[in-house]
Amino acid sequence: MNFLSQCTSGGCGAKIGPNELAEFLKSLPKFSDEKLLVGFDASDDAAVYQLSEELALISTIDFFSPMVEDPRTFGRIAAANAMSDVYAMGGKVLFALNLVCFPEKMDKRKLSEILIGGAEKLEEANASLAGGHSIYDHEPKYGLAVTGQVDPRKIIHNNTPKIGDVLILTKALGVGLVQSAVRGGLACKEAKAAAIASMERLNKYAAEKMGKFPVHACTDVTGFGLLVHALEMAGENATLVIDAAQLPLLPQAYYYAEEFLATAAGQRNRQFMKSKVDLSAVSPAYQEILFDPQTSGGLLISVKAEKALECLETIQKDDPVAAIIGEVCEKESSQSIILV
Repeated sequence: MNFLSQCTSGGCGAKIGPNELAEFLKSLPKFSDEKLLVGFDASDDAAVYQLSEELALISTIDFFSPMVEDPRTFGRIAAANAMSDVYAMGGKVLFALNLVCFPEKMDKRKLSEILIGGAEKLEEANASLAGGHSIYDHEPKYGLAVTGQVDPRKIIHNNTPKIGDVLILTKALGVGLVQSAVRGGLACKEAKAAAIASMERLNKYAAEKMGKFPVHACTDVTGFGLLVHALEMAGENATLVIDAAQLPLLPQAYYYAEEFLATAAGQRNRQFMKSKVDLSAVSPAYQEILFDPQTSGGLLISVKAEKALECLETIQKDDPVAAIIGEVCEKESSQSIILV
């Protein structure tokens, strides 16, 4: 039984679209205690629960079906992706629980490889594997329920940028486009290898470095693509100006966008943003890149302008593709994002 061919969609491209998700969530009752500092109503990256004046727990969960053929590579990508929310909020990963769905008739050695890959990334993160849960399913799926810690006075939210901040993106875009090309047998070896290396890369290193600078907001760019995550960051009080020409791109990603190798998730992101952003300043190919779902994408960081270049250069020591892609400006009419 072929591992990847069993899946109708994979990675963060399998996420429910932002429009549909908002409809589901708005009818949920809201009840919690005052120690829940961040809940689902905030559209932030993870939940945060305060234990003391100096300690809060970060809780997040993420899983999906494969987007690569090799099971161990899939395990590493899924684990890196699941831990990313903790890093985006300025936290440290403590431990995680495995989440496994696996076809009963599929070779169990592939499941073993998935779990080994995930464990390798937890070890790299200096985090513990504490258990998990597994069921039989028609498609393989894997991920983690992750617990981290953070000083509640130092939580980095996704929607609190300050006017004048500079925006840094730590990973190259185009994962969904490259994986679409892989599925179609069109991807070159360089593009495929670069996409896998990017997806496997922990955001731990960029997060540790950004912690030394005046960062006012941060989020990880995943299945909703850069523009939807940027919209969440802008919030009600700011406009993010993004220079498409400065976006770091995976090899051949722009070419694949020109060849219309778009994903269904990318089109869901476009539908969500159609009345929220003016796309006339960028080419159709750049539009696809801006909407492209990123599996285990990078951090979008809003940092004080005076320290932005130093912050970028520090991050680039281990993540050389990181780039300044825009700035935070005062709210301009109803526009939360301006593309140039």
